[in-house]
Amino acid sequence: MRSRLKALAPTAHAVLIAAAVVALGWATPLYARELWRTLPAAAALPEPKAFGYAPHDGAQIYYAVYGAGTPVVLLHGGLANGHYWGDQVPALVKAGYRPILIDSRGHGRSTRDARPFTYELMASDVVAVMDRLSIRKAAVMGWSDGAIIGLVMAMKSPERVSRVFAFAANMDPSGVKPDTESNPTFARFEGEAARAYADQSSTPTGFPAFHAAISKMWDTEPNYTAADLARIHTPVAIADGDHDEAIKRAHTEYLARSVPGAVLVILPNVSHFAMLQNPAEFNAAVLAFLRGGAGEHP
Repeated sequence: MRSRLKALAPTAHAVLIAAAVVALGWATPLYARELWRTLPAAAALPEPKAFGYAPHDGAQIYYAVYGAGTPVVLLHGGLANGHYWGDQVPALVKAGYRPILIDSRGHGRSTRDARPFTYELMASDVVAVMDRLSIRKAAVMGWSDGAIIGLVMAMKSPERVSRVFAFAANMDPSGVKPDTESNPTFARFEGEAARAYADQSSTPTGFPAFHAAISKMWDTEPNYTAADLARIHTPVAIADGDHDEAIKRAHTEYLARSVPGAVLVILPNVSHFAMLQNPAEFNAAVLAFLRGGAGEHP
């Protein structure tokens, strides 16, 4: 099946990209299912070309590098880890990119110190990994908290970021739906995140404290205004699924209006976990943006 993203008439600051799937495609089993209600497991990651830790500001930040070519930093969502990108890494490598997976501080294999989580602190960790790998500038593909970190980098370290594909971001707490954590799909994700934390973390019994610290950050951060967003001049795609459990659609559209020249990408039949629910559509949208276009893609 082939689908297309078609640009509609631009507004002052954004182009709305909607997935217009051919009529035959909607009859296939993929679109007959309510994908947004599912939470498939990510594919297993291939063996990395290199991996290690970057020491930074009281933490050891884990990274893994795949492929060769233009670097793309992949930043996962809150409570998660780099393994969630198992369906994206091979597609990026095949397209000639060098994916760099980073576990945010306290997540996955990365450690943390006792200070509170902040998005700006985690953005500085990404820069530290790039420095360790001698990468001057990279594209960023972020999901949820990772998307926020990518946008923070575009504001605070624009010389290090070539493009940001920001999926399911909020830039102030009002953008989050109040019933997010009681949503069945999101609740299942949190349960799976707890099990993964126990498997990967150097503090395997520490998930309750970790979850409490992340929840506190979610309640109080980020706090950026439209004026802050207007100072971003890095090419940005503001993306989300049309059934996101966590992020308000109006907030996503507000972000796209507020970031100069941003592209708004809404993927059909998927939610906050689109990269798992429909990897082909998600990857095609990412690759179209990384290649510099907002037009058609396979």
